[in-house]
Amino acid sequence: MIRTPVLLFLLLSGLFSPLAAMLPTTISQLLAKDHIAPSQVSIYIMPTGHSTVLAEHRIDARRKPASVIKLATTYSALLEFGPGWRWPTRFFYTGTFRNGTITGDLVVKGYGDPTLSCKDLPGIVRRLKRIGIRRIRGDLLIDRSFFAVDNRISSGFDNHPYSEYNAMPEALMFDDHLCRIIVDPSHGTVEKKIPDPGFQVIDRLQYTDKACRGRYSWPRVHIRREGELSTVTLDGTLSRRCRPRTVKAVLSHPYQGFTAAFLRELKAGGITLEGRMRLAKLPAGARELMTHYAAPLQKILAKTNKHSNNLYARHIFLLLGAKRFGAPATEAKGRKAVREILGARGILGEETILDNGCGLSRRTRTTARALHRLLEDAYRRYAWTWMGTLAIAGMDGTVKRRFRNSPVRRRAWVKTGTLKDAKNIAGYVKGRSGKLYTVVILYNGPERWKGALLENQILEWIVKNK
Repeated sequence: MIRTPVLLFLLLSGLFSPLAAMLPTTISQLLAKDHIAPSQVSIYIMPTGHSTVLAEHRIDARRKPASVIKLATTYSALLEFGPGWRWPTRFFYTGTFRNGTITGDLVVKGYGDPTLSCKDLPGIVRRLKRIGIRRIRGDLLIDRSFFAVDNRISSGFDNHPYSEYNAMPEALMFDDHLCRIIVDPSHGTVEKKIPDPGFQVIDRLQYTDKACRGRYSWPRVHIRREGELSTVTLDGTLSRRCRPRTVKAVLSHPYQGFTAAFLRELKAGGITLEGRMRLAKLPAGARELMTHYAAPLQKILAKTNKHSNNLYARHIFLLLGAKRFGAPATEAKGRKAVREILGARGILGEETILDNGCGLSRRTRTTARALHRLLEDAYRRYAWTWMGTLAIAGMDGTVKRRFRNSPVRRRAWVKTGTLKDAKNIAGYVKGRSGKLYTVVILYNGPERWKGALLENQILEWIVKNK
């Protein structure tokens, strides 16, 4: 029995309209109890692989999906490349190569591998040594032309331009586009992890023997960027009892960090480079030495979806554009590629507006119906190969803590999306009976905590009662 105040809210808000007729009483009551206006939310729930609707509300309303739109980007990549495809970074030389010496340049051409990092460099240098390279009488050429993107280091989406989620894509990505500064309070030292010339550090830290907590537990960080140089000022008072702290920020172009780290690794490996770094396209006639491959695409898609990695999603989006329409990759080509790939399967129509493929956008729009079609198609095509790329409730990714003490723990595989005025979730939930349900809940409103509360309650209802 619905109580009178709740019934009055439902009548006044229009929840008993034909559009809302497919909402179970429990969900209608939750909307009323949480004081969520029906116009702010879309809900679409069906048993996976079946056409029986469990809950349906405003499924064709266009809403801000936030990071849930990564599902469109990652599923397009899975369809286009397959789970085992591996991202390349190729190494060439110009001139001649005799008796261990390249009389010419060493060329590195990036194709957008977002996972290339410091840990890959020792293996790359070992392979170059096995080829027989000992000396390079020329320059290190970096070809980053595969992506035709804005030269800014940050998207500047909000008031935190140097934060990780604002990092811009780059054909020769390195270390997740993050610069790292190591602060060791016990020794009173501050140093760059990599001698990257794209930023400088001003150390104004003071130290105390007080306990490592509160304002003595972390340095204050101030960043200023002028031209192509970032300046990081560290100040405040830090306890000597604290363990080393790592300050991470988007401070320079990835090729600058790659160059510094690669040259250091070459030297450590006994390979001499006599020249300097230059940005240039791959010269005609250059000969290939080797190709470094990233982990299989499925692992990259998992990191993208589970941790809602904006940078990875941007790279995948650009790669799709280049694959379908040729290099250099652009966001316009990426939008066209995703629309073409998913449109051919009846998933995306004119209701969806794609921007940069990652959801860090206020222009992107889609509907609960479109996302539901995507999730159903992905499950039919790839089943657990696809589901394995999603965050597991209470276990990992963006929902590791959210459902840690909930009945939903280990029973939902989801992608979340959050903006200042959006809180969304989409994926699969296993009910009490063991049946799997495809669930899309999109909340666009000023009090996003209400969206999170509603989503948690609906997922718990499915787990406990279905």
